[in-house]
Amino acid sequence: MQFSPCRGKDNCTEGGTHCDGCGRAHEEIASTRALIASLADYAIKMGYENYSEFTSFIGDKAEKTVRFRLENS
Repeated sequence: MQFSPCRGKDNCTEGGTHCDGCGRAHEEIASTRALIASLADYAIKMGYENYSEFTSFIGDKAEKTVRFRLENS
């Protein structure tokens, strides 16, 4: 399955099981929002002034972890 990013609030739909804008399931969108909120809360709690560096680091580490796990499963 390919990830499809949000296409902007004007394209989002709430009805049905999937968003008409990005095609993702509403459950998947809610889970993704929760992950993002958790990371944002953590960065604020830690007082990171360089939060852009933090979020880039998290993205890079997550990508490497997924790649490693897929290659070793």
